[in-house]
Amino acid sequence: MNAKLMIAGLVASMLLGACGSGNAGGQDSKAAADTLAAAPFSADSAYAYVARQVAFGPRVPGSDSHRACGEWIAAELRRHGADTVTVQKGSATRHDGVTIPVTNIMGRFNPDASKRVLLAAHWDTRPWADAEPDPAHHSTPIPGANDGGSGVGVLLELARQFGLKRPDIGVDILMVDAEDSGVSGNESDDESGSSWCLGTQYWTSRMPYTADTAPLYAVVLDMVGGTGARFLREAISQQAVPSVVDRVWGLAARLGHGDVFVNRTGSPVVDDHLFLLRGGIPAIDIIENENPATGSFPPTWHTLNDDMTSIDARTLRAVGETMSTLIYSEQK
Repeated sequence: MNAKLMIAGLVASMLLGACGSGNAGGQDSKAAADTLAAAPFSADSAYAYVARQVAFGPRVPGSDSHRACGEWIAAELRRHGADTVTVQKGSATRHDGVTIPVTNIMGRFNPDASKRVLLAAHWDTRPWADAEPDPAHHSTPIPGANDGGSGVGVLLELARQFGLKRPDIGVDILMVDAEDSGVSGNESDDESGSSWCLGTQYWTSRMPYTADTAPLYAVVLDMVGGTGARFLREAISQQAVPSVVDRVWGLAARLGHGDVFVNRTGSPVVDDHLFLLRGGIPAIDIIENENPATGSFPPTWHTLNDDMTSIDARTLRAVGETMSTLIYSEQK
């Protein structure tokens, strides 16, 4: 069992004190669905954003392709009208003792708004294709189309929409780094899952919020572009912030995406939302983690097949339209 997928010691009850009550969000989903046409989501645009990231090559922290892609992401947020774009530079130590650079990128829309939502995805890719059947490939970095590229692709298309039509609320788009350098397979990892999500751990220790300016809630997107993907209610999210999970899955159903957002609780996942929760931000995770073929993550996960052939614009559309509707349905 992979440490990133399920850790028995991670129970969501320990998070409830950090994130407060589960009443974040909470507007009627039917009314929200009527606002979708105000700012349509382009799945083709999101797909192109994923392809552009893959074209840089594997975005392994410290590599030239990682640096170039990070500069491009920040430029795209600026081009789409983010009021501020912050590039946070730091470093973190991987589980193997190697110190790596960390670059977190955040674009803020309506930064003075008292009510805001945080949308996040990781933009780095795994340095090792350690799920490849042939051990000879285990030291090769993965392309990261779905695991890394898909969430960023959706968020950049949402940023484009926000530039065309400003939401009523504040929206922060956070691209976190160094998510995917954690302990793999059956190797030992402590129950905190701390070898993963190094960029988010760095960011939460230096968050740009006070108690008065913190987001109402956060949504993390991870592996949201896979062919035939189905998203169950991730277990930690469901227990920690049920009102936001209810709202997202309810919106998806009303928008006709109930076959993609399956109304059933799935397994817990060690992902960026866990560390946002620990930092005091109510956060949920949209992730494919119970694929029928594997019982866990998609078959391309941490393999060299995580390329553009694994990306389906229909999945991107389901996630993007749901997120767009979620944001534009929020009132000041």
